[in-house]
Amino acid sequence: MITLFGEGRGFRVAWLLEEMGLAYKLRSVDLLKGVNNDPEFLAVNPGGFIPAIQDGDVTMVESIAIMQYLMAKYGPTPLAPEPRDPSFPYYQQFLHLGEAGLAVPWNTVLVGRNLAPEAERDSWLVRWALKTFKSRLGHVSRRLESSPYLAGETFTAADISVTYALERAQWHGLVTLGATEQDYLSRTTERDAYKRAMDACHDTKAWVAQLAARGGARQS
Repeated sequence: MITLFGEGRGFRVAWLLEEMGLAYKLRSVDLLKGVNNDPEFLAVNPGGFIPAIQDGDVTMVESIAIMQYLMAKYGPTPLAPEPRDPSFPYYQQFLHLGEAGLAVPWNTVLVGRNLAPEAERDSWLVRWALKTFKSRLGHVSRRLESSPYLAGETFTAADISVTYALERAQWHGLVTLGATEQDYLSRTTERDAYKRAMDACHDTKAWVAQLAARGGARQS
């Protein structure tokens, strides 16, 4: 059975596993307590970051790479269009933009605003990262004006990647999404596999419930 270590970006992996109907177990990793206190996890990923998976003799890290591995090994799946499919370039582009173009800059903003010394919380780097996020968000918005999903008419893993990034940015209060993006999130997060992944990721579900109680998260 596949073991998924950690939530956070691991939610992407859990969602994909649910979409594909693959059996897995989720093993919690508490980064706040420090991974130095978790030798079992460090044996899997000495780098100490999440997510990671173990699949038999295979160990992998990085959420997008893990998703591509799972789809290649256990596919074919409509979540990953074939290279000759006209939707394939869009799929590839937005699969990676969800992390490199969206999640990385918002993570920089989040860390800068919450963990940096007080005098550095509105630094040039934080402002640049937020500007970068918004520019990539504009690319997503323009695509959604002509297509219900990022690869085209059909939901793919690119939507898992981008939905994760947009939801977290919104939940953390980094951006106010427009009607186009909100409608898109309504489509993606109404999927049964998304709901099953949220039920499986207990820490994430509890955190979102706390935000919703304070008015800081969109109910899914």
